[in-house]
Amino acid sequence: MHAHGYATHSATEALGPFDFERREPRPQDVAIEIQYCGICHSDIHTARSEWGKTHYPFVPGHEIVGRVTAVGSEVTRFKAGDLVGVGCLVDSCGHCESCNEGLEQYCENGWTGTYGSEDKIGGTPHTHTFGGYSDRITVDEHFVLSIPENLDPAAAAPLLCAGITTYSPLKHWKVGAGQKVGVIGLGGLGHMGVKFARAMGAHVVMITTSPGKAADAEKLGAHEVLISKDAEAMQAAMGSFDFLLNTIPVGHDVDPYMNLLKRDGAMVIVGAVEPLTRVNGVPFIFKRRTMAGSLIGGLPETQEMLDFCGEHNIVCDIEMIDMRDVNAAYDRTVKGDVKYRFVIDMATLKNGAA
Repeated sequence: MHAHGYATHSATEALGPFDFERREPRPQDVAIEIQYCGICHSDIHTARSEWGKTHYPFVPGHEIVGRVTAVGSEVTRFKAGDLVGVGCLVDSCGHCESCNEGLEQYCENGWTGTYGSEDKIGGTPHTHTFGGYSDRITVDEHFVLSIPENLDPAAAAPLLCAGITTYSPLKHWKVGAGQKVGVIGLGGLGHMGVKFARAMGAHVVMITTSPGKAADAEKLGAHEVLISKDAEAMQAAMGSFDFLLNTIPVGHDVDPYMNLLKRDGAMVIVGAVEPLTRVNGVPFIFKRRTMAGSLIGGLPETQEMLDFCGEHNIVCDIEMIDMRDVNAAYDRTVKGDVKYRFVIDMATLKNGAA
């Protein structure tokens, strides 16, 4: 299947038009015409080879929403015309303990990312997977998700990464009514953390270094805003939180945040995919606190998250762009100049505006 998209051919090259082949649908495959694809910071890190060696040419994109165009003979869950999504994974071993428990993101034999991973299924001239900055994709039925029809499909696209990345830890640590929850950092992840924690019934506090973000945080559903640079306010909040969702995307000193937790409280790291600059044992030991990490979600939980969004009418706050503006959007994302996620309108690729 011929596909058209945008790719980069080196760590320093801009993204530009790129034609390539998708595999013909197997009996268990779903063919999808992509309508929208979100821009995740992971796309940028990988395109610029900042997380290890990237295989080029490279087509980013793992926040994909589109319509089914065809299904294989063994597909039972989808039919042509269905609104569907594809997130960060397109394959896993399917038989390890994690896969058997619906936790494919922790596949012990190595899952296949939607882009930049070794393509173990094959069927194209390419040895690595190509992502959603393109007009079509072919995906195994198991890794395709149903998007509730009541949601704006464009604003639903980032749910496939930013959404599940924040939903999964909130669910795993059983966040709910009667709890005080802090969301650290107001960006693509943090704004979703606020929406989910609020919908789950928690008392939500946005924790940010920027006083200017207070009004936005409250619009998104935060009950309070705590400015982490305000030493007096941080001191007053010590020992008052049940749970902290930490979305800071870079290494940082976690000690000031750990001190905010009650005894037996937990802070979960979802943003810093790099070494933390300082971790002192004292805040952990003296209050039996926990620090943990969390990576997206498995396919069952991702579908649960999408259904939850359908019930509560939750989507991401987005800025829609044309495909031709993707490189400028990358630069703006790095500067933090987006509220809160860019989404590419793939009609602009199809209509030649790219």
